[in-house]
Amino acid sequence: MRVSRLYLDQPLSTGEEIGLDARGRHYVQQVLRLRVGQTLTLFNGDGNDYSAELLSAGRRDCRVRVGPVTRTEPSSPLRLRLAIGISRGERMDFAIQKSVELGVHAITPLHTERSLVQLEGERLKKRLEHWRGVVVSACEQSGRARIPRLRTPVPLDDWLSTHPQGLLLFHGAERSLADLPPPGEDLSLLIGPEGGLSEAERGRALAAGFSAVLLGPRILRTETAPLAALAAIQVLWGDLR
Repeated sequence: MRVSRLYLDQPLSTGEEIGLDARGRHYVQQVLRLRVGQTLTLFNGDGNDYSAELLSAGRRDCRVRVGPVTRTEPSSPLRLRLAIGISRGERMDFAIQKSVELGVHAITPLHTERSLVQLEGERLKKRLEHWRGVVVSACEQSGRARIPRLRTPVPLDDWLSTHPQGLLLFHGAERSLADLPPPGEDLSLLIGPEGGLSEAERGRALAAGFSAVLLGPRILRTETAPLAALAAIQVLWGDLR
């Protein structure tokens, strides 16, 4: 049976009554269609799931009573950090959503030479808000009780300066993931946008300490590549072993 989960950006304490914000009211009433007395699961990113009972379901006032912790999400043996070139529309949404489902620890969108989407000012603010909604929804659906960090987009070189090593996904590489030794507790994964990274960008990543790896004989789209790579990494070294 599917468990109804709702993320709340606030402290949660057993026994307290809280009012839901507009998003929470819509989710409980219009999406989950819960009735007074029914239960759901709350989480706020602290790693715990809390039981809750719906006390009222008015149009402007929807209240729940927080119950005890029902589950604590175990920590992953591998902290995966994904940096991916910004792609257009649903492609980026899909990559973010599925990366969260696959257990990524942090996501950094990158401005690269071949990025077709330029974000700044109000447009950047709205897109970040939208992506954070994608992250939260993916956590609600997948059962994650910790929210992955979604970082503000940065130029590739700025990101490389703070992440001196990791894996660069490149279809022209000579080694596969299976050829590599276990990475330890942290691993950064770099993936380009539509069209991939330029030759110069790949060179700078390699000079920064990244290792180029390929995923089989086929060239994967920018929204497919992180899914395949993260799944393979989790099977080899992470929480899918």
